[in-house]
Amino acid sequence: MTIKIFTKEYDSVIKSVVLTGETTYRFAIDNIFPLINRFSAQRKIQNPAFYDRLRNDILKGCLMPPITLALVESDKLEFESIDHASQYANDNIANGYVLDGMQRLNTLNGIKDHEDFPSDKALYLSLVVSSNKDMLLYRMITLNNGQRPMTPRHQIEVLTEELFDFSSLDIEVQSEKDRGERIKRGAFNLSDISKGYLAFFTNSVHNENNKIISEKMDEIIVGNIMATAVVENGLEFQQVLELVDNFATNECAKTWLKVQNNLIGFCVGVKSSYNYLSELPPDEFGEAVERFDTAFKSINAAKVNLGKYRRELSRRFIEKIIELIGLNDTELLAYFSDEIAS
Repeated sequence: MTIKIFTKEYDSVIKSVVLTGETTYRFAIDNIFPLINRFSAQRKIQNPAFYDRLRNDILKGCLMPPITLALVESDKLEFESIDHASQYANDNIANGYVLDGMQRLNTLNGIKDHEDFPSDKALYLSLVVSSNKDMLLYRMITLNNGQRPMTPRHQIEVLTEELFDFSSLDIEVQSEKDRGERIKRGAFNLSDISKGYLAFFTNSVHNENNKIISEKMDEIIVGNIMATAVVENGLEFQQVLELVDNFATNECAKTWLKVQNNLIGFCVGVKSSYNYLSELPPDEFGEAVERFDTAFKSINAAKVNLGKYRRELSRRFIEKIIELIGLNDTELLAYFSDEIAS
């Protein structure tokens, strides 16, 4: 048996088609289990003892809880029929991602050679077909938010590298692994872009806070994601990356955007000013951020947390760039002074 689709529905929140269907344990091991290795930085498999009960129950004939897969399509798909949806699922499953069910699939694979393994047992699944990568991340976090092994920060880090098309951009992006082998001059750090994506997704520039216990910080991040309703915003992060790519043709703008705290602020602020920024020539943006830096250098580093204020002020600057772009560095410093005081 391959994948047999039963229903097709439209999820209005994540603006995606959701197919429900079934396959068999054997097909899942051969065709779906390999998908958990698609991410270069994958979630660590939990202690096998944690899943002993599920393993034993499967061998006794229990029905494993459904899993959730995802497929990214550049264009919105309209399935003419259930048969069409089934054909699509089988033709494209090798390009899928496991949104929920990685531990279950690993458990299933661990007992595939057992004499009592029920290879023909039904495995139910949901398949989310989306043209918007941000929607998939939203769904992934809502599915996994109660699971400790993969934090929302880790999920975003993983999906940033896997889902976004950096090859279509002129800027180069390097992961820590790549940088360990050979640093490319002028390349953006993947970890910085990941932090920018997290800021974009949570609408917050403060997702790293050592004063708060890590688990509680993760709870705050998930709460921010739910509260900001990113899926209602028409702007996608790929558009933000394309804007960064465009501005990076100006050396001053590129240098400014390569500073992690500036990029974090930019990724939040751009949600309020994208239409204006998308029409702004790179040279004008470069001149504007050069004035930002000149003004920022006048802030007394001994009196404030510079990283915190750089994130906050870069966000405000980008949010209100229509009003602030005409100010000189002295006028900008006066604006910063008022912001710091408040």
